[in-house]
Amino acid sequence: MSETLVSVADTVARALAPIDVEDVRRRYWAQDEFICLERWLPAALVERMVAEVDRVRPGINRSYIPRHKKGGSVSFYTLLEQAPTIVALYRSPAFIEFLARVTGQRLQACPPDDPHSCALYFYTEPGDHIGFHFDTSYYKGARYTVLLGLIERSSSRLLCQLYKRQPQRQPVDLQLATHPGTLILFNGDKLWHAVSPLGEDEERVSLTLEYVTDPSMHPAKRLFSNLKDAFAYFGLKAVFRRPARA
Repeated sequence: MSETLVSVADTVARALAPIDVEDVRRRYWAQDEFICLERWLPAALVERMVAEVDRVRPGINRSYIPRHKKGGSVSFYTLLEQAPTIVALYRSPAFIEFLARVTGQRLQACPPDDPHSCALYFYTEPGDHIGFHFDTSYYKGARYTVLLGLIERSSSRLLCQLYKRQPQRQPVDLQLATHPGTLILFNGDKLWHAVSPLGEDEERVSLTLEYVTDPSMHPAKRLFSNLKDAFAYFGLKAVFRRPARA
């Protein structure tokens, strides 16, 4: 096991030790499979991940879809090559076990040929944003999203609407600052969410980790998913090349 993996595993274990998992689980389910843990990730680990954010900046692919999104992204393939700490966190058995206990599902990392599975999202220019959407799963199983704040120097907010698909419930609207180390976990098919526009001289960078209950996907849906990732996020070259290593 590499030194990076051991270090991340130890840090995650220490961060998880004081957490009342049953309390987190109760709140997660009470909020329609959504939970926010403010500044959960230790500062030392956040600093290492931010250093990797800076390392991959030359690989940012910016995209603009009128009336939906504007911003930059770096795919899992680049992170595999240049961001070992981020990848180690994504694959941490203790972290995945914690998520599984909260969600009540047997979770696993996405297949290594999914560029969206572990990715960075950069909001660095005025007006960068993404409109309201669900993190729709194209996998045969459910997909769960973990959003981790890494850089937050902005007035931009993560906008969430709970109970969107429960007509018998009154919706609850949230506006969250994703401070460094903040963890947000949700069922991608349930949370209606967006990121509000960035202001002048501001920056926001977040890491998104995706986990699934069944990693299989119909070939037609895989093609559609890859095309969406290519045009909306990472670029054709980034999506349709194979990762250097898995």
